[in-house]
Amino acid sequence: MHHVLADDLARLPELLQSACDFAARETADAAERPVAAPGRAPGRAPLPQEGAGGDAALARFAARWAPGFSGSAGPRYLGFVTGGATPASVAGDWLTSVFDQNLSGAGGSWAQELERETVAWLRELFGLGEAHSGTFVTGATMSNTVGLAIGREWLGERLGVDTSRAGAAALGPVDVLSGSPHSSVAKAMSVLGIGRDRLRRVPLLPGNREAVDVAALESALADLAGRPAIVVANAGTVNTVDFDDLRAIAALKEHHDFWLHVDAAFGGFAALSPAYAGLVDGLDAADSVCVDLHKWLNVPYDAAVQFTRRRDLQVKVFHNASPYLGLPVGEPDFLHLAPENSRRLRALPAWFSLVAYGRAGHREIVERNVALARRLGEGVDALPGLRLLAPVRLNVVCFTLAGEPTEERVAALAQAVAESGEAYVTPTVYSGVPGLRAAFSNWRTTHSDTERVLEALARASA
Repeated sequence: MHHVLADDLARLPELLQSACDFAARETADAAERPVAAPGRAPGRAPLPQEGAGGDAALARFAARWAPGFSGSAGPRYLGFVTGGATPASVAGDWLTSVFDQNLSGAGGSWAQELERETVAWLRELFGLGEAHSGTFVTGATMSNTVGLAIGREWLGERLGVDTSRAGAAALGPVDVLSGSPHSSVAKAMSVLGIGRDRLRRVPLLPGNREAVDVAALESALADLAGRPAIVVANAGTVNTVDFDDLRAIAALKEHHDFWLHVDAAFGGFAALSPAYAGLVDGLDAADSVCVDLHKWLNVPYDAAVQFTRRRDLQVKVFHNASPYLGLPVGEPDFLHLAPENSRRLRALPAWFSLVAYGRAGHREIVERNVALARRLGEGVDALPGLRLLAPVRLNVVCFTLAGEPTEERVAALAQAVAESGEAYVTPTVYSGVPGLRAAFSNWRTTHSDTERVLEALARASA
């Protein structure tokens, strides 16, 4: 064994304690860390020829790179839809690396059963039934890709084509209908050989909504003259967290032939609160569902789940035929359910967080974030330099400059807020108007954090 590696092995408890102490300091300072990284990154160093050891690597990282990492795990990072990592989920994530289980197959380990238990808990959390099976994937983009891949296989079943063998071209033109699809849907269609241009946008409800007009969707399905299609419904749009009427869309199946995929990446967490669960009524009727856990479940990157009613079709798409891996019989190994063969035990951080805080703890995070988003919305609406672009429906505040909201001026506002170190928001375009989004999904965010964000916006927009 290399002498430096052997020394690190001999001193492993001390090395882990050093890393733990460093992590504890960083975690304690998360609320005051600059939300956006200041200055420019250092230049690239040459590859080390002789190793310096774990302690030196930690010291070098702490001095050279850590100061430039963003405060994305902190309470005032409101860009994209970014959760943090609850204390228990961090512990679970560390142990994921310690045990280093490869979830490609059982491999003499109980790890797969832990993941199945976690999936069952999540299924219950989101109000899905026994008909839905699930598997962990990296994030919402991959969850949407897997869901649409299963839907593509379903199209083949309806058309008498074995898509997994003959390829997507054997299907002919595929129609994917949606009102306000996330950009990852078009990306998934490109990956799957369906083609981005096959996405048909359906008219939305009037009144500056992002929810699909179900009557217009029914008309679009009727225009297909009985040809099966894929419908992507939205349980929480990115800009304004608008929800399609899932129950009404599912009811269209009585007269039209389509695979219903629901993108509930973060909006699905409305199910945790009795006050908002009605927004996802009908989620259980979906053929496939995307839920992203490193958003509102607040587990570390990367973690999402793909649920489906048709695991048999999922196995047809993703099974890996090799003697050393085994056949996907009975309860299939996870390598037969998603693109990856080798992957880490992503379920463990979620398992830790669910055991530690339960349904009630995670419901409190959701309800607190919604209340804080509404507070920020009220504050933005009262500022003379800003205006809301849409009502605050759940946990996202969509707003812009009160006057001349050009792309350049809105971008400058976002940069000024980021440079203040107080907050981070991301740009968007809503109804043709450049704007900004503030998304609340971090377990740490409090009322005082929201007031600091509001003060930063007031200064930047004055």
